[in-house]
Amino acid sequence: MNETALTVHQIARPHGLPTAENFAFVESAIPEPAPGSALVENLYWSVDPYHREMMDDGPDGFALHAPLEGRTIGRVVASRMPGLSEGEIVFHRQGWRTHAVVGPDEIRRLPHFDGVPLTAYLSTLGGTGLTAYVGLTRIARLREGEDLFVSAAGGGVGTATGRFARLLHAGRLVGSAGSAAKAAHLVREVGYDAVFDYHDGPAADLLHKVAPGGIDVFIDNVGGEQLAAAVGALREFGRIVRIGTISQYNTADAPAPRFNYADIVEKSLRMEGFLVSNYRDLQEELYDFAVPHLQSGRLALDETVVDGFEHLVDAFRGMLRGDNTGKIIVRDRSQVPPAAH
Repeated sequence: MNETALTVHQIARPHGLPTAENFAFVESAIPEPAPGSALVENLYWSVDPYHREMMDDGPDGFALHAPLEGRTIGRVVASRMPGLSEGEIVFHRQGWRTHAVVGPDEIRRLPHFDGVPLTAYLSTLGGTGLTAYVGLTRIARLREGEDLFVSAAGGGVGTATGRFARLLHAGRLVGSAGSAAKAAHLVREVGYDAVFDYHDGPAADLLHKVAPGGIDVFIDNVGGEQLAAAVGALREFGRIVRIGTISQYNTADAPAPRFNYADIVEKSLRMEGFLVSNYRDLQEELYDFAVPHLQSGRLALDETVVDGFEHLVDAFRGMLRGDNTGKIIVRDRSQVPPAAH
């Protein structure tokens, strides 16, 4: 175990895309667990779009000069918690630090599934996959053969949505991405029928080219112009699942999308957003759905793995720029396979 602990603090509010100067790596002694708690040495860290929203000033924002939270997987290295043994692997949300002291209400033991790596619990089997699963099965209520458009299709939620939609027997599956290379990868590897680079022109025109007959469901990770385009392309009784608005996270004065509000009424459209934290009771259902497909190879993990806790801020900033394909995960160097060193 390392001799000192590192935590990432937010030390300034970002204006636009966060910079390295908005954060500080703070060194301290490794904490001691109090009675009823346990010390966890973290092994894998998640960086997520919602972090950017919480970095702005406001009642729900992150406090300055304090460790940031985040989804994390770690190993128990000292336990004063009844029933929790040293060496156990647990999930918790005190991420963005190398070590965390957690109580019984702050951890979740992770099940073991043969052939499923730990990173899956931060991607396909974690909050990212659960978001995609809830969006498709509970909010969109996807029916077999229905056509989907997914914005930010190359991100963690976008890739999981594409793969899950295929397993749920969706019809035509189209998406948007930030580069031609990423668009080609999504068609070749993830199962999308067509993906456009949103830099190539007006979103409405690009969407019409890949889905000339319209769509039934829009999974929206972006907002803005692509949301407006989807409203125009949706068929009668279409559904919009609002997951994120990443197009506006780094632009304080981003304009609201302009679309024909009459379409909502005339086409009987439904738009609904949700917080995945309200659907934690579906975690076991997600395991039942996804794990057999992971074990059979029918479902692949889409992950971009960055090695070294010292690169956590860089990984977060890269995710906001769209540098990743799939879920971006930071891995402790102790977990790097020997051949990768």
